[in-house]
Amino acid sequence: MPWRGPTYPGELPTLGYQVLGWIADNLIVPDGPAAGEPLEFTDEQAMFVLQLYALDPNFEGPAISGRALNNGRRIRRAVLSRPKGWGKSPLVAALCMAEALADVVPDGWDADGEPVGRPWTSLGFKAKVQIVAVSEDQTANTWDPLLEMARNGPVGDNYDIEPMEGFVNVPRGRIEPVTSSGTSREGFRPVFSAMDQTESWVPSNGGRKLAGVIRRNLGKVNGCSVETPNAFIPGVGSVAERSFEAWKKQLEGKLKADEGLLFDHREAPPETDPADEHSLMNGLAVAYGGSADRHGGWVNLRRLLNEYWDPDTDPQDARRYYLNQVTHATDSWLSQPEWAGCAAPAETVADSDPIVLGFDGSRKRNRGVTDATALVGCRVSDGHLFEVRVWEQPDGPAGDDWEVPVAEVLAEIETTFRRRNVVGMYADPAKWESHVAAWEAKYGHRLRVKSSANHPIEWWMTGGRANAIVRATRSLHDAVADRELTHCGSSTLTRHMLNARRSESRAGIQIRKEHPDSARKIDAAVSSILAWQCRLDALAKGDLKPERTGAVYFL
Repeated sequence: MPWRGPTYPGELPTLGYQVLGWIADNLIVPDGPAAGEPLEFTDEQAMFVLQLYALDPNFEGPAISGRALNNGRRIRRAVLSRPKGWGKSPLVAALCMAEALADVVPDGWDADGEPVGRPWTSLGFKAKVQIVAVSEDQTANTWDPLLEMARNGPVGDNYDIEPMEGFVNVPRGRIEPVTSSGTSREGFRPVFSAMDQTESWVPSNGGRKLAGVIRRNLGKVNGCSVETPNAFIPGVGSVAERSFEAWKKQLEGKLKADEGLLFDHREAPPETDPADEHSLMNGLAVAYGGSADRHGGWVNLRRLLNEYWDPDTDPQDARRYYLNQVTHATDSWLSQPEWAGCAAPAETVADSDPIVLGFDGSRKRNRGVTDATALVGCRVSDGHLFEVRVWEQPDGPAGDDWEVPVAEVLAEIETTFRRRNVVGMYADPAKWESHVAAWEAKYGHRLRVKSSANHPIEWWMTGGRANAIVRATRSLHDAVADRELTHCGSSTLTRHMLNARRSESRAGIQIRKEHPDSARKIDAAVSSILAWQCRLDALAKGDLKPERTGAVYFL
């Protein structure tokens, strides 16, 4: 029998209800005032479990056909990003126990069309579960509460398990903490991996390599992983950051046939003011959700406020650990809260709205990853920035020998000028000199705002223009910091903005990549600086009333 079908819009079948029931029947609260009581989750935590065990409504079952395992679960990797003390570790510890013992493998539907599960061991698999981190201290976050649950809860009476200090034996399986380099775990076949504090899994400590090995191993048996990071720092290349970027690509449809990533992140609103008690308490309450004492939970927000304000607490660390805000690298040009505070993704730009454009182009590189090519627009009336299009080298084999599709770029420029009311465009002509010259010849006469009389579009971001570049860069930075603009919220535009690093020069601050061959591109940020400067020059013209002549709009 197939699934019964949704009872409300957007409903998906899930084994999560059965998993939650199993946890309440078999596991206990590991410590604190409620220690020893049945483990029950907040609504927020329970919702994560329901999403994690969501099923494909078209899955027919059974779990196995012949020698092949059929995969009915939608999620193959998940990220649960919450502040310290929220309860990530007991939750994931409980999931480790459930994956080793409970009916977590979808096997079809019962007579009422509800999902049915079975344990891993019933399929002939050894229920191997890992708690993985790059240091022993990190694995202890999840391992310690797991041992308490295994040793003191009803699960020990209901199942033949053997909780030891360094592992837990379960029928035909094992749960164990692991700290390892990626190469030494190749070939291992876990059914579930808990990956703790992946914001600190970076290339220098082997974390990125380890994550890749774990995911390959899980793929052998249709297993699942859950990351439990605190807020990551943009630009360090951590596993948590790359998972975030993959999730954004999934939302925008840039991943081929893949909806298998669940990214559950909650942070304080970007307008939270740490210097204002009321604002900070409200921000903490949002970040901690149902775990906050204000909402009936166990986290004392007043104590966290005092920790936040402790003079020995680094302000950036406080934002990450207590507000769960993605902040910035020490040399970042913009912080994530600053940029997020200007987001207005619901804002639309009409074709008749006077806009200006910023363009930064690239060509094939001999080493490293080819720079992106970006076209960014800005509405003159209110300074709303939006991505028109960004061309980036694809990841993996698809990116081998990739070059910027010049014909596509030229077609996009032509379409934008034909469809929209473009009143100005500034373009860095480096490596695009002939194309910029052609645009000037074709469109220069209709532009209300011009870089110069002889070159209405050409606006160099290199060379002997340091003072002008610094002024333009500072103008956009100040507009973001003072919330004098809004932006479309595009993940690509956001990524490029947060990738930008401050570069000191005699004239002042400019922006650069983290290093010349970095794969973390900033071309959309450069295009935004150009678009914003063009907008300021448009405002200086003084005449902002749109009027239409034929198919072309003018200011």
